[in-house]
Amino acid sequence: MKILFVDSWIIVSAFLIDFLIGDPKKYHPVKTIGKLIEKTENFLRKRKLNGRFGGFLLFLFVAVSVFLFSVIFVYFLNKLSSLSEITWLFSCILLAVAGSLFIALRGLIEEAKRINRLLDEGSLEQARISLKALVGRDTDNLSADKIRIAIIESLAENLSDGVIAPLFYFLIGGFPFLLLYKTVNTLDSMVGYKNEIYRKFGWFSAKMDDIFNYIPARITGLLIVLIAFIMLGFSAGKRALKIMLRDGKNHSSPNSGIPEAAMSGAVGVRIGGPNYYGSVLFKKPYIGDDLEIVKSNHVHLCIKIVILSSFIFVLLSIIIREAII
Repeated sequence: MKILFVDSWIIVSAFLIDFLIGDPKKYHPVKTIGKLIEKTENFLRKRKLNGRFGGFLLFLFVAVSVFLFSVIFVYFLNKLSSLSEITWLFSCILLAVAGSLFIALRGLIEEAKRINRLLDEGSLEQARISLKALVGRDTDNLSADKIRIAIIESLAENLSDGVIAPLFYFLIGGFPFLLLYKTVNTLDSMVGYKNEIYRKFGWFSAKMDDIFNYIPARITGLLIVLIAFIMLGFSAGKRALKIMLRDGKNHSSPNSGIPEAAMSGAVGVRIGGPNYYGSVLFKKPYIGDDLEIVKSNHVHLCIKIVILSSFIFVLLSIIIREAII
């Protein structure tokens, strides 16, 4: 066990722990990172550091603090693992469990299934309320079709942000890089808004999130295309690739549009389009072709694509990693 290297079997174990068990409902470490961000932001704003420099200081302090904590944590596990075979095994299990907390596959698919099930049962109002946990748009007046479109968008985007990207950084830089990525992602989700309050203050965090997600987002898009070929046939795979290349840029994010466009093409529905955020209408472009009306089965199909994409990524990346090292 090294500071910036984790054995492949530990990464696979972390992935399977998340897939089979999921995250704890309380005391999640990402919430602790969020509290650190919140307190640091308040500290800086009280000192009138509300602009770009204050946002840079926020990112620097939080990212460095969490990264150093992760290095100390792995160093402690290294020392513990050297004592005996039992402590070595305990350290490896602890690292796998810790790593699983920053992978969000089970939580994502469970939430998507739950909201879709509410729609199937006719509980539109409850589905609108539950959707708030997945998306940032206003949900109070969304129709069932619009809610399912939001679920599909969230499945594609969070496949990249919540599964592929964490695993990617876990693979290349061990637990410290995994934790660093989740810190950058959390910073963006809390301060990376393009409004008057955060346009300048959150700019640096948003830009760093774009950089960190650039490669994982494109890997995710290609994985969705691959799964479409395998699971849905040549025409669906070809359509997924076509829409990804054509509409991947139809998004305010340089990254999120890639997996969303691939997913849209794979299942043959149109997503994106105008939505309200904070009661303000944002006329976003559409992604994909309006081939079918969005139904419950499209959500189930996207969930299958997310699961298969995740497993294929783990399998292929471990094979490539072991061949290189």
